Amino acid sequence: MASSAYLDCNATTPVDRRVLDAMLPALTGEFGNPSSVHAAGQRARALLEDAREELGQALGCEGRELVFTSGGTEANNLAVRGAAEGRAVAVGATEHPSVVEAARRRGTEVVVLPVDERGVISLDALDAALSAGVGLVSVMWANNETGVVAPVAELVERCRRAGALLHVDAVQALGKLPVDLHALGADFASVSAHKVHGPKGAGALYARRGVKLEAQSAGGGQERGRRGGTENVAGALGLARAATLAVAALAESGPRVRALRDRLEALALALPETRVNGAGAERLPGTLNVSFRGVEGEALLAALDLAGVAASSGSACHAGSVEPSPVLAAMGVPPEWARGAVRFSLSRTTTGDEVAHAERALFVAVAALRRPVD
Repeated sequence: MASSAYLDCNATTPVDRRVLDAMLPALTGEFGNPSSVHAAGQRARALLEDAREELGQALGCEGRELVFTSGGTEANNLAVRGAAEGRAVAVGATEHPSVVEAARRRGTEVVVLPVDERGVISLDALDAALSAGVGLVSVMWANNETGVVAPVAELVERCRRAGALLHVDAVQALGKLPVDLHALGADFASVSAHKVHGPKGAGALYARRGVKLEAQSAGGGQERGRRGGTENVAGALGLARAATLAVAALAESGPRVRALRDRLEALALALPETRVNGAGAERLPGTLNVSFRGVEGEALLAALDLAGVAASSGSACHAGSVEPSPVLAAMGVPPEWARGAVRFSLSRTTTGDEVAHAERALFVAVAALRRPVD
């Protein structure tokens, strides 16, 4: 059954037609390799550099500070593995696996920074790690599961004072929070197109001018020697236009999406034995992570899917068993609550009708799953 309510926008979003239109020149006539010296290659190079400048304008940085990648995961790996060689790295306890695994594979000490019950990183733990000589800190600006927003300005200040580099995973923040990378002051930031109505397989890493970054994919010296391999020109164009549109729409879309999320949250909390994970912290306007005690999250997702509602869970399936989300575990959410967690995530294209449909389906599904078996 086709979804009548697509509420899994933190996973991916539909491509905006204007983004597709921006990509078409590189998918049709201008197919040249941007590293080629002939006219066709140079036309492709011009499109690539136009995309770089447009993305820089959207992010509040210089185009030359951007490295085009295949997405957020590659951008995170490039930052974590390509910076501060030989020095210890600190990551938040609720980081994306691409950051955690990249940190573990560096061959240096990894310090995990705890979060409180709201999912907010401990600044005291950060200060202790910096005092112990951590050279690189990698933290999500906004968590993909709970939507909890990190105190990034304070992280920047502390890292700068200690002489450590800071990488911010801004994949979920772009288009949902104001983003100005120069004003922010972080050394690195990752973004991804498909979270903001762009194509999958396109992302970028911001590397502040003057900061050393070692390429993790050897090749022909593309991207100023920071990422080898022929650039995805169409993807770069799509990312740039998607970011431009997301930033331009934020003033209108942010409050509207928040109102829809709050409406769904109120309905969820009206059901018994329910809690919002991340409550009390600043959260993204369109993210709701809610637990229903006594309900298995995977069963609830299946029931919602049958009713035409697309949502998600942070739980991980291993050998037939369902383990609670590591993010919720790091926040101290008890297992009986964590197992019943579901994430609803909205975007600027989400409608009131979709939320209304989800409300009805959620009410019916939770009631059915809690009904005693005769």
